[in-house]
Amino acid sequence: MGDDNGVNGDLNANLRCQSTGDPQLDKAVQQWLSWDKNRRTRAQVESLVAAGRLDDLRARLCSRMSFGTAGLRAPMGAGFNRINDLTVIQSTQGLFSYLSRYFADFHSRGVVVGFDTRGQEESGCSSQRLAKLTAAVILSRDVPVHLFSTFVPTPYVPYAVRKLGAAAGVMITASHNPKEDNGYKVYWCNGAQISSPHDKEILRSIEEQLEPWSASCWDEELVESCSLRTDPLTQINSCYMDELTSLCFHRDLNSSCPLKFVHSSFHGVGHVFVQQAFQTFGFAPPIPVPEQKDPDPNFSSVRCPNPEEGESVLKLSLLLAERENAQIVLATDPDADRLAVAEMSDGCGWKVFTGNELAALLGWWMFFNWKENHPDPADTQRVYMLATTVSSKILQAFARIEGFHFEETLPGFKWIGNRIHELSKTGNTVVFSFEESIGFLCGSMVPEKDGVSAAVVVAEMAAYLHKQNLSLNQQLHNIYQTYGYHVSKTSYVICNDPPTIQKIFSRIRNFDGEGSYPKMCGGVRIVHVRDVTTGYDSSQADLRSVLPVSRSSQMITFTLQNGVVATLRTSGTEPKIKYYTEFCAAPGKSEVSSLEEELRRVTVALVDEFLEPERNKLIRRFV
Repeated sequence: MGDDNGVNGDLNANLRCQSTGDPQLDKAVQQWLSWDKNRRTRAQVESLVAAGRLDDLRARLCSRMSFGTAGLRAPMGAGFNRINDLTVIQSTQGLFSYLSRYFADFHSRGVVVGFDTRGQEESGCSSQRLAKLTAAVILSRDVPVHLFSTFVPTPYVPYAVRKLGAAAGVMITASHNPKEDNGYKVYWCNGAQISSPHDKEILRSIEEQLEPWSASCWDEELVESCSLRTDPLTQINSCYMDELTSLCFHRDLNSSCPLKFVHSSFHGVGHVFVQQAFQTFGFAPPIPVPEQKDPDPNFSSVRCPNPEEGESVLKLSLLLAERENAQIVLATDPDADRLAVAEMSDGCGWKVFTGNELAALLGWWMFFNWKENHPDPADTQRVYMLATTVSSKILQAFARIEGFHFEETLPGFKWIGNRIHELSKTGNTVVFSFEESIGFLCGSMVPEKDGVSAAVVVAEMAAYLHKQNLSLNQQLHNIYQTYGYHVSKTSYVICNDPPTIQKIFSRIRNFDGEGSYPKMCGGVRIVHVRDVTTGYDSSQADLRSVLPVSRSSQMITFTLQNGVVATLRTSGTEPKIKYYTEFCAAPGKSEVSSLEEELRRVTVALVDEFLEPERNKLIRRFV
């Protein structure tokens, strides 16, 4: 999408546009038209002005994006709060300025830049083009850029940041979001996603210099001609696959494994890399889903490109597995940082594992193998597992019985990534981390969730269990027998109106009078409330939350008298209110159906009583 197909245009063309009648909006329109050199996005603004669509113009031009749990993420298209050429250039200028101030050796360390397979023809911007513009801004100031020459999994960027000693990394991706979206994900020098105060300082730096510095910032061809640009693909891919062998514990079983695996990359980046990972572990390559193997920014064969949605979006994979007599289906999301798994159950159809169930299996597997290689019990004292606070407490149950350490973080893998870095500095080993939204990290070779490594680790675990005449699902129930059943439910409602979300959470905080949270849910007494948004926690002596306060999003957790833990939170990447409920039973307690029924009843009450979907016009999840 270069000059030859009508993306870049004359900066001074069509500068004057008819007035909207709103001086503030007129100023924003003129600012956009004077800065934006992408003909297609400039034309979008001009047509909105001509059509008198002032509300749409205000929505696009009178606010800016901010860093959420996955960086900047928004629909592609014209506007200061959308992902497009101009906002990516502005974001990179701000990032560059902040890195220049923070790192004395920035000019030698440089920045890693990667991209996924997304694109939008009508806006003239693809992830690849946006990555090239990101690189152009940095190269225009004589700083080296390690720009991948082709699409890569998201974890490759933080892996490269650490391996190459770069100051930071940028990944252009919107992961599993709808096709209309794209994003700008920033990694710090430790390989973890940026967190406070860096995110706020970078935003401030962006706002200080919104005008593009020079014509060079728009020159995507600069990456081909500038000697400061290198392509790290071959080196990083080779290092990654070599290091991946540290997670391979039973290679002798893998080469003779009778199980067959199907893999879907959901029209994204994962196909080539998962194939290589399987070969690294000694497996035959998994059978690819042909309709979903190759990149397609329209995600043509799926209703939505998120494998977390379960069986409804895995249909092609499951059908292929049945034809090929394959027992396991693996699906990576479009940027290959998440993994969904399904297993054929004898006579019972397909079992699609939840993120929490997969974490129970992977957590067990990683500690089982760690213990095999570290028989001295004293070594367990330096072992950690991590999970986000809305995820299952199953790892906590493991830790309680096995004697290693377990810690919770706020939602978002950036918190896990930064905690891994802190723990490694004091000689501790993080063997497994996860978030319930099918984000897993086996070991700690990259401080980010990684669908590629998780896929091949699941394959080896399945091969090992098959040798013991066990399926994944049978082993899951063995784990629950030993550590206690952990029955959970995760879902969401969609709310496209931010004031409604504010109203809902304000009502919860003043449910039984001003400043008084709900005392009951579904007829069950609420014994503790933790509100991370305000920093309140009724279970603490000082009533202050142990987890850091996070005022930029909403999150309230209720602990009920019957043992159910329930959380309501806003998504950091989509217009959703998510809800999470879990029933943690003691080891040996196995009447699962009664646990599931009690959890279902409380979950329905949580949504109906606290979110009031019908009154607030919320859209319930379609499955």
